Amino acid sequence: MPSEYRLRRRVQFYETDLAGIVHFSWFFRYMEEAEHALWREAGLTIAVAGEEVGFPRLAASCDFHAPLRFEDEFEVWIRVTEITEKTIRYTCLLTSGNAKIATGTLTIACVIHRPPEPMRSIPIPPDIAARFQVASGADA
Repeated sequence: MPSEYRLRRRVQFYETDLAGIVHFSWFFRYMEEAEHALWREAGLTIAVAGEEVGFPRLAASCDFHAPLRFEDEFEVWIRVTEITEKTIRYTCLLTSGNAKIATGTLTIACVIHRPPEPMRSIPIPPDIAARFQVASGADA
C-alpha cells in the first residue's frame, strides 16, 4: 500500500515559455504525472477504458518558489494526506537538488458517470481504497 511516490524528470523544451522557464500550467501536469505513477505503484490505473467510475479533480493548487528551466532535472514527491469515503487528497513537493521549486495539492473525488445522467459522487470502491494509505505524519 503506497502512501507516497517520487517521480524523477527532466524539463523538456516544449514545457518552457518565452522567458525560458517552465510555464505554470506544466506544474499541474507534473503533479498529475506523479499521481498516475503512484496509482501504478499500487497496481492500479486511475482511468480504465469503458469504466463508469472515475476520479475527477475537486481542487488543485500550486505555489511557486523557484523557476525550472530547460534541461533541469527535478523530482515530484506526492503523498496521500487524506482518504475519506469519497475523496483522496495529495500534497506535492517539487525539488531540484536542494531547492524547493513548488508545493501543491490535489483533491480527487470518486464518481460514477452513466450518460445521459449527471456525474455523482460515490464511495471509493473498497478494492481501490485498500491499495492506498495516508502517509505517516501527513497533515490532512
